[in-house]
Amino acid sequence: MESGAGKHWTEEEVKALLSVWSEKNIRKQLHGTLRNKGIFIYIAKRLQELGVCRDWKQCRAKYKNLKYEYRTVKYAHNSGDVTKTMKFFHDLDAILRYEPVTQLAAEESGRCSVTEAQLNTSPTAESTQ
Repeated sequence: MESGAGKHWTEEEVKALLSVWSEKNIRKQLHGTLRNKGIFIYIAKRLQELGVCRDWKQCRAKYKNLKYEYRTVKYAHNSGDVTKTMKFFHDLDAILRYEPVTQLAAEESGRCSVTEAQLNTSPTAESTQ
């Protein structure tokens, strides 16, 4: 059972979650967002419109579990173990395949430039003191 779920998710409930999750604006908001309670409240409301009664905590727990299971299977496949499978793998692959990995590099270069900017301003600040 998922954390705080109270009952197992049915196949229809998971499909509804995946359909909402697959929307571009949802994927974009979920990627790289640490404080995402508001996004999951929105997802829970969207699921209610589709007839799925789950609260935001249940949605977040299922999202995290599906993502973890997907990455485990994906890693196994990349390591040559094709025996490891999961339901909805192809659906999740379609959703998660396009997560911008290059964003991390952009953030890192942004951090470097900020650090360089701070380093460049520090000597001037020290020389004025």
